[in-house]
Amino acid sequence: MLTNMKLNSLFRKNVLTFMLLSLIVILLLGCSGQSSSTGNTEISFAVFGSAEEYQAYQDIVAAFNEVHPEIGVQIQYVPEDDVYRERLATQFSGGQPPDVMLVDYRHYSVFAEQGALEAVGPYLDKSDLIKAADFYEQPMNAFTYKDQLWCIPQNISSLVVYYNKDLFDQAGVPYPSNDWTWDDFLNAARTPTMDVDGDGTIDQYGASIDPKLIRMAPFVWQNGGELVDNREQPTQLTLDAPSTKEAFQWFVNLQVSEHVVPDAVAESAIPGENRFLNGTLGMFFNSRRAVPIFRTIQSFQWDVAPMPVGKQPATILHSDGFCMAQDSEHKDEAWTFIEYVNSVEGQTELSKTGRIVPSVIAVAESPAFLDATKSPANNRAYIDTAATIYPVPVIPGWSAIEAAANREVERAFYGQTSVDEAIQAADQITKEYFARDATFELNVGEEE
Repeated sequence: MLTNMKLNSLFRKNVLTFMLLSLIVILLLGCSGQSSSTGNTEISFAVFGSAEEYQAYQDIVAAFNEVHPEIGVQIQYVPEDDVYRERLATQFSGGQPPDVMLVDYRHYSVFAEQGALEAVGPYLDKSDLIKAADFYEQPMNAFTYKDQLWCIPQNISSLVVYYNKDLFDQAGVPYPSNDWTWDDFLNAARTPTMDVDGDGTIDQYGASIDPKLIRMAPFVWQNGGELVDNREQPTQLTLDAPSTKEAFQWFVNLQVSEHVVPDAVAESAIPGENRFLNGTLGMFFNSRRAVPIFRTIQSFQWDVAPMPVGKQPATILHSDGFCMAQDSEHKDEAWTFIEYVNSVEGQTELSKTGRIVPSVIAVAESPAFLDATKSPANNRAYIDTAATIYPVPVIPGWSAIEAAANREVERAFYGQTSVDEAIQAADQITKEYFARDATFELNVGEEE
């Protein structure tokens, strides 16, 4: 039998252990986000992106609380997109999803298919603050699945080319125009590509582009090709179609034969975004999300240009939407937040951060977005191409299809396999994802 002294000692140890565990839990919870206020009701808001993007969302939450101090907003922030989607899947599976979450249009349909999201169309229909006609139709259509609007789009970014004006000046290359061609792009990329320090290794490149399906897609469409057999109800990839394969090969040749973009070793050593930041890269392909971090550049001047044009103009939609959890216990407050952020006032505030190309037409056409005194100067490059912005298919299995195709695109891009072999492998691997798309499990942890 334990003595009183031993009992007291054991009790003290248990208390200390409990206090220590409690402190650890508090610290861990504190790392997940930041609460904006001590309002009567608190909602959770999940986001992903760079530190600069995170700051942008902190700013918009602060602006929201100026108008709605009664609603607290706890930001749940995860930097990496793939980890973020894994976390969302885990939260939904565990019955504890965030009230509001930012989701790329390429990935939300798996949540909608599984009944995890609340359709926001009925809320929008009743809103006195925003209406469907306020928004560009391309992102609104992209967030419509099975005839229901599931999320309110915050942006309508296209893929654009960020370019270092100083490097162009040094190389004597004219800046990209709004109607430049694939040949113009290649000529602009070749000249700055060089071994600057004379050590036998290229250390300054003309361009950088991620070897992914979403980066290759605009070139395919510009060449008259398609990624899939049917954009609305796809059943297979069509990368082996002549016009598609021709664009695929042109894309791969940027690295394997032209060498104007870094090879696998060089890209692994210094990613393209970092090369652009440090001034050793002529051009970088990205959406609007790069702007907050590129605005930190002090050592050179930069701007943006639309995609170079092939046989016809085309670019790809980049759009994130504010979605609401079906199991949210605070749907009215969650909608109030979504409604504000996507109002003229809210999108004006978010535009100041540089993060978005506003999905609200009036804001996109206003000085809040078009202000040329803040880089980039050519903000119209994002919206003047709106008529030729196209989405990838919105189906639950797309995340897995894209991830599988990405692996093959990357292998071909870095010369590890031929384009023909990559196409064949991608087709075989993705067949099962198309076949079981209707019953795709809520598992979105594939890499982007």
